[in-house]
Formats: sequence, C-alpha cells, structure tokens
Amino acid sequence: MPPAVPSSNSGWWCDMDTEYGFIGFSYEVTACQSLSTLETDFKNIRQHFNGRYIRMYGACDNDGFYDDIIQAAWTAGIGVHALIWFGFDGTDQWMSRRDDLFATLQSNPKAPFITRVVQFGSEPLYDGVLSPEELADQVWNARDQLSDLGILVTVSDMAYSYQKYGGAPEVIDALNFVDAHMLPFFSQQASIANDSWPLVLDDLDWFVDNVHGKKIYLSENGWPSTNYSGVEPNSPNAVANVQNEHDYYTLLDSECTYFKTVPGGGVGWFAHIYSDDMEPGYGIYGKNGKLKFPFSPKTSC
Repeated sequence: MPPAVPSSNSGWWCDMDTEYGFIGFSYEVTACQSLSTLETDFKNIRQHFNGRYIRMYGACDNDGFYDDIIQAAWTAGIGVHALIWFGFDGTDQWMSRRDDLFATLQSNPKAPFITRVVQFGSEPLYDGVLSPEELADQVWNARDQLSDLGILVTVSDMAYSYQKYGGAPEVIDALNFVDAHMLPFFSQQASIANDSWPLVLDDLDWFVDNVHGKKIYLSENGWPSTNYSGVEPNSPNAVANVQNEHDYYTLLDSECTYFKTVPGGGVGWFAHIYSDDMEPGYGIYGKNGKLKFPFSPKTSC
C-alpha cells in the first residue's frame, strides 16, 4: 500500500481478466475478531497463500468493526469482498447492517481502496428473504449509493436459487458481476470430490449461459471434511472427509487453464473457509491451527 491514501481509486484495481484461479478465502467474522487477529490472518492469506481478497462471511454487529477490517486489509495489502449478511432467521436486521456498512464505506477514506465489492448474501434468493424484484431493486440502489466510490455490487447465491425463479433475470441484470456458490457435496448426484467436476460444470455452464458475459467468481465454494446437522449430504454416496476436501481443491487447481478461458474474463475462486474455528469441516486450517492438508493453489497459469 502507498504511504498515504491516494486521491482516487481510478485504475487502482487489477483488470478482472487477471483474477482467475485461486483468489482468496471466505473469512467468517461472527467471532468479531480483534484488529490484531484480523491483521495476522489477512497477512497470512496475502503472504503465505498469495490471496488477493478475503470474502466476508457471517456478521459482526459491533460498532466500528468494518473499520477494523479495512485497517487490517490495508496493513496486509489485501482486498475485501464485503457482505451484507441476511442470516437464516428471516429478520430485517440486514437493513441496519446495510446502512452501517454503507456509512463506513462513505466515511472511511481507505474503504474504496480495500472494498472491491459489496455482496448481498448469503443466498438471499434461496432463502426467499426478498423476491427477485425486491433484491434487484436493492442492488440497483446500492450501486447508486456506491458508484462515486467505485465499489461494485453483487449477490452471493447458487445457480439453483436463480433457476427456481426462472433465472431471475432482473437480478442478473442488476449485478456488476456474479458471485456463484459452488458446493457440489450437496448435489443429489454427489459421491467423491474427484468425480465432482461434471457437477461443477453443470452450475457453471448455467451461469455462463445466463449472465450475458459478466465476470464470475465462485464465492462460497468448498467441500466439507465432516458432516453434521446442517451439513448433511443429499446423496447417500457423498463422502465428507479431509481427503475429499483436499481432492476438491486439487481438482479446481488442475482446471486453472479452463477457469482462465471461461467467457466474461475467466473464473476466480475462493476457498470456503479459512479455518474450522469458523465453520467446522470447511476450514483449510483445523481447530489446532495447523493446515489440514497442503494447500498452494495457482493464482495464474
């Protein structure tokens, strides 16, 4: 980062065509991590894994928490995919989270140099929190409010969620780019991760065919190493263990050349999630603080 905050973020971000393959981690913030913890983790993501971004997951409603996210990311030299968290309880708390986030984005001078995008998520279409028309209106309104900052807006959701609304074209039209969830473990055809590429392509091809050339990221993307209540397969053949979690990311990494050539500027993918302390079974790090398996995916090819 420069020694002083620049006067403009015009030309600040890399071309999205360069953002394919591995780009970073989902990072759950429900624990309301301290600034020092955020800085340590973000530096590790940037320096050890060459991550470009962290994608926020969950919510911390403490005053000033997103200011800490901005400061930690600035210190680490990493970007942020921010999130307006809807949760799973159907309340309207997402509205105050939206307003608080937007206020911070407008008031913190470093925010436009850290925040690449604001996501509505996770899975607001799937959960039926808003109709496609209402969600599209929210995206357009957010784009209007954030346009002077150069911050983009998207929705983080599954192909199935769009499909159940006939493709939800009004939502697709509103997005600056697409944040697609890719969780093939939950497919009714799931077995082992090494056989999951056709399942990945089924959803990815749907997005390519329906998003009119917009950039695609796999935002909530992974394979759990264990199953439990709430993380249960829909196929009797789906296998959740550390080997399959490792195999899934190895599979994605082996397809770097394919991801590079997907229409719209290639496909970048996040690993969901940074640590098992955040969401059991999904972490690259285990609860003991150690890597569960070797992890050094390609960021270019």
